[in-house]
Amino acid sequence: MKADSSIDFRKLPDQALVRQRDLLTVLPFSAATLWRRVNSGDFPKPVKINDHMTAWRWKDVRKWLEGVTA
Repeated sequence: MKADSSIDFRKLPDQALVRQRDLLTVLPFSAATLWRRVNSGDFPKPVKINDHMTAWRWKDVRKWLEGVTA
C-alpha cells in the first residue's frame, strides 16, 4: 500500500530532499523497482544522509519525471 503524502511536490524547492516513502507517492512503480532503476542508472541516485537514511534531491527527481513525460 502506498503512503499518503501531504507534500505538495509542485511547491518544493530544487534543494529539497525527499525520502523514499514520499517519493513513492508520485512514482508509478514500487520500492523494489525504484531500487532496480537506481542500480541500473535509470533513476537518480539518492543522497546518503546517515547510515540508516537516504533521500533524493527533488531537482534530480523532477528532471527525471519531466524526461519521462516529455
